[in-house]
Amino acid sequence: VLVSFTSQILSNEEKRANFDRYGDAGESQGYSQHQHRQFQHFHEGFYFDESFFHFPFNSERRDTSDEKYLLHFSHYINEIVPDSFKKPYLIKITSDWCFSCIHIEPVWKEVAQELEALGAGIGVVHAGYERRLAHHLGAHSTPALLGLINGKITFFHNAVVRENLRQFVENLLPGNLVEKITDKNYIRFLSNWKKENKPHVLLFDHMPVVPLLYKLTAFAYRDYLSFGYVYVGLRGTEELSRQYNINVYTPTMMIFKEHIDKPADVVQARDMKKQLIDDFLSQNKFLMVARLTNQRLFQELCPVKKSHRQRKHCVVLLTGEGEKFAEAYEAFLTFAVANTKDTLKFVHIYNDRQPEFADAFLMDEEKYRGKSAVVILERRNNAGKVAYKTLEEAWQGSKEDNFILLDLLDQLRTDPNLLSSETVMADLNDELAPMFLIRWLYSTLDYLSDCWDSLFHSNWREMMPLLSLLFSALFILFGTVIVQAFSDSSDTRDNPPSEKEETAAKTEKNDASFSKESNSRIPKKGFVEVTELTDINYNSNLVRLRPGHMNVVLILSNSTKTALLQKFALEVYTFTGSSSLHFSFLSLDKHREWLEYLLEFAQDAAPIPNQYDKHFLERDYTGYVLALNGHKKYFCLFKPHRSGDEGGSPEDYNSSLHAEARGKSCSPGPRSIKTKLHKLSFWMERLLEGSLQRFYIPSWPALD
Repeated sequence: VLVSFTSQILSNEEKRANFDRYGDAGESQGYSQHQHRQFQHFHEGFYFDESFFHFPFNSERRDTSDEKYLLHFSHYINEIVPDSFKKPYLIKITSDWCFSCIHIEPVWKEVAQELEALGAGIGVVHAGYERRLAHHLGAHSTPALLGLINGKITFFHNAVVRENLRQFVENLLPGNLVEKITDKNYIRFLSNWKKENKPHVLLFDHMPVVPLLYKLTAFAYRDYLSFGYVYVGLRGTEELSRQYNINVYTPTMMIFKEHIDKPADVVQARDMKKQLIDDFLSQNKFLMVARLTNQRLFQELCPVKKSHRQRKHCVVLLTGEGEKFAEAYEAFLTFAVANTKDTLKFVHIYNDRQPEFADAFLMDEEKYRGKSAVVILERRNNAGKVAYKTLEEAWQGSKEDNFILLDLLDQLRTDPNLLSSETVMADLNDELAPMFLIRWLYSTLDYLSDCWDSLFHSNWREMMPLLSLLFSALFILFGTVIVQAFSDSSDTRDNPPSEKEETAAKTEKNDASFSKESNSRIPKKGFVEVTELTDINYNSNLVRLRPGHMNVVLILSNSTKTALLQKFALEVYTFTGSSSLHFSFLSLDKHREWLEYLLEFAQDAAPIPNQYDKHFLERDYTGYVLALNGHKKYFCLFKPHRSGDEGGSPEDYNSSLHAEARGKSCSPGPRSIKTKLHKLSFWMERLLEGSLQRFYIPSWPALD
């Protein structure tokens, strides 16, 4: 049934055209075909058609040169993107009924043919038929030109002329692909073969700039070869040209491997074509005795056996680094050069860098410790299974070692069973892979570059919602900051004190003491800012206090400081929203005389001094609170609440203070200290109401 259906499609020209165009020859395309026929009959009814204006909008009459470059979504994802790691692609996005597409068609055709001959990839996307691919590429209008390299998309934004398009493709390539070589640096360049584990290629030409063909070739073979360019017309290259006998009138390409004094291969041609260069380089991709640095290189040099006629054996030198192993390596290299064959590959490996590889073939480690060894192996499958034979004696490069190895290789051609041992190898370590931090840095730079290109060049329509959200968030943020700054302008005018102690006020919504503060202002902060009143900030916090502002000062001692500050913060927390109130504490141990001077102006706050009362100087004033108005020179006094007595008189409290001072063993505990400020919140309400008694003084005393 399937064969007959296929023959029907191939025999019918209309069905065959539908299948080539839509991928389906069924009746699903009937509606679109019917519309197309109606439109065709419609415009053919006029006396003129599109060709009269030279506008070939009809796709059937357009130039078919782009058909071989047409891309589909699956083809782009599965083939073009992976291939972009070997060559850059120039892609055009076009559509029917596009005036600009017709305008750039001659330039595009010329540049496409030229770049394709140089080794660049060409692609065409029809936005009408491949909308998914056009959207994936980020093209929202036609015509659009873009470059693709290493899976990264870059849009073209200049005038569509030949020079700009060539320069655009050249700019896609990395800048360090080809190194400029002169008499001063050619020895260093060619000597890097051991470090990079690559052959080095030199192109001698009379062009002052590196040809685009050579750059594209260097990009395609960058994993295998290192490239240098010699401008033979430049002063400073005479010695280099003379040493290698270069014909300055003909482009010359040389490949250097282990020996830098003589090229391994040379090609000369007046017109270097891509095919000639590819054939030349593909035959010289590896060193004569390449070092196995990763699993990919091992798989290419030592492929899996496919049949008896396609057997390929690898002769591996297991050696070490340093001058100690140099003689054995040079002897192995000489043997490899003299016995080069298509069925043999000579490689070497460092035991300390690939310990698992060496341990798999060297069973007797003591025998080969500090020496080189030679192994002949054949890969049997991709799972790591290999057949091998290790030379019984260590490799020293002597004539006897050469005869033994040569005899084994001759026997191997007639007797494949000579490789009697088998093992399963693990994958090789990637010695040349960059460190994780470097890989992460490169990935970050690539990501930022992609974001920059997407933001400023390609996907403006897709980026607009994100940009709108971003700018809205920034506007709200800065607007909030500005409003907050203006609302707190009155607070920011005050100079911050030099010494501060901030006590966290842990409050709960259901606390009974705070539920009564319905008339208080809402606190602006989650803590109470309490400043110690000292001789340094005395003038700013009291004497020069602005009119209408008051400083609420708590009297405490070193022993009661922590307990009283915690209780003080809880009692005054709901009043911190008032910008006219400031909170401080005064150390009784340091400034007792200053406090007693103020209390003399209070009518019943302080007792009459009695010089015969030895306990007078020991009176406990902790828990007193003074509300000081620096501008009007008065203060209000809060006297501590005595625990266990809700209605005690000041005299009773004073007598109890004398008793506490006399009794050394009756020091109050933390709980009794906190009860001193039990009714401070009610006193603060009366302070704001202005109903407290005021005690005026002639001037504020100095705080020593």
